[in-house]
Amino acid sequence: MTASTDYATDDRSPQHQPHDGSSRQVSTTEEVAATPLLLLTVEQAAKRLGIGRTTCYALVSSGEIESVPVGRLRRIPAECISEYVNRLRAAARTTNQAA
Repeated sequence: MTASTDYATDDRSPQHQPHDGSSRQVSTTEEVAATPLLLLTVEQAAKRLGIGRTTCYALVSSGEIESVPVGRLRRIPAECISEYVNRLRAAARTTNQAA
């Protein structure tokens, strides 16, 4: 007694139905990449500044770049990177004017 199984009509087989895309929204990589991060890791901040990770950690430790705690992590608000660069530029202007 062998039972024949017809998998094409088996109720347990998955049924593939076309998806019209209306039931969910999918973000593309471009959309995600276009959304600026509000908080950066030290590595991300270093990359934006074009400096090394160790140098960026030193700037955070000295307080030159502000960071905030997020649980057990440290994050750098994105605007603090711009503020740091603006301070560097202002210092360079005053140094150039004094010379």
